[in-house]
Amino acid sequence: MRIECGKARLPICQNFAFRHSIFLMSCPQPLLTRIAYALALLCAAMASCLLPVHAQTPPQQKLRIVGGLAGLNQYTRREEPFWTQELAQLSGGKFGADIVPFDRAGVPGGDMLRMIQLGVIPFGTVLTSSLSAQYPEYTAPDLAGLNPDMASLKKNVAAYRPYLEKSLRDQHGIEVLALYVYPAQVVFCKRALASLADLAGRRVRVASATQSDFVSALGGVPVLLGLAQIMPNMASGNTECAITGTMTGNTIGLHEVTAYVHAMPVTWGLAIFAANSTAWNGLAPDLKALLSRELPKLETTIWAESERETAMGMHCNKGDPGCTGGRKGKLTEVALSAQDERRRQEIFTTQILPRWLQRCNAKCADIWNQTIGPARGVMATSAPGSK
Repeated sequence: MRIECGKARLPICQNFAFRHSIFLMSCPQPLLTRIAYALALLCAAMASCLLPVHAQTPPQQKLRIVGGLAGLNQYTRREEPFWTQELAQLSGGKFGADIVPFDRAGVPGGDMLRMIQLGVIPFGTVLTSSLSAQYPEYTAPDLAGLNPDMASLKKNVAAYRPYLEKSLRDQHGIEVLALYVYPAQVVFCKRALASLADLAGRRVRVASATQSDFVSALGGVPVLLGLAQIMPNMASGNTECAITGTMTGNTIGLHEVTAYVHAMPVTWGLAIFAANSTAWNGLAPDLKALLSRELPKLETTIWAESERETAMGMHCNKGDPGCTGGRKGKLTEVALSAQDERRRQEIFTTQILPRWLQRCNAKCADIWNQTIGPARGVMATSAPGSK
């Protein structure tokens, strides 16, 4: 059999893991190892065919990255340029990377952590909201109603981060390289909305179990949908409200089909950028040092961008003159009232935290009380029926 070399064959290497991730997960570990080894040999052989015989310098070493959500500014303005342009510039052309957005990688969100653990995806982004079923303990810093502002979020993430990093390293063989955040997730609605209490009886799009708990506590009907499904469901009438990012909602067009937006952040949307420990430790020392230095800077930039976009998204959705980063809408902003703030605190302590503890394992009350509990001023007790 004759194998042709050329750029047309490279997508086989680049897309195999993503397209066949579910199959790979079902393989026994010895078989998975043999498949990965055979694929590596095939890709190496085809890649070598692309090099001119007379090449005098080693080829640029490229990483394969699964980044954040496609189309959002955190990805298009920050992540993608860092990997496809800045990395090569910072390394003098020695290193580079290809990146594919998380929601176009062909891997279900709930499987991403496992794919990184197996090494099928060496460097990938995990949305913490996708971990609610299998690993609810990792969703603690962004529970619904926990962080009414960015300052609260930063404080709670800082308190939880040492546990998160140690647990992923020790339990899953995964290195946390950065924590990213999306703009505040708020409520958009078609019909008049004067307070959170008005969500009672309404079908509301949610993106996670904790958002579902929040909507249910208000008497609403949570409808779990992906980002790409929001607009079709709003158009069909299956949902009349949606929880999503302030600027995200503007980007996808919610300002054109809704009339009200509530100012209170329900959640924010955390993402873990991580590496398989073996892949991370196997990097060239200078590349590892460069990423260790630059990824914290990228993280800081993304957090600052998300804070700006939280405010800018609200400006644009309302049609304020200060809107410069989106499309102007005509939404009515529902300000956070003292009543809504009391309701948020009550729902968190009586509904959100207890339900999270029920989904979590028996150690989660201790984890909470050693991390976020003291920072937040709310301590936990083991919930009946916790795993």
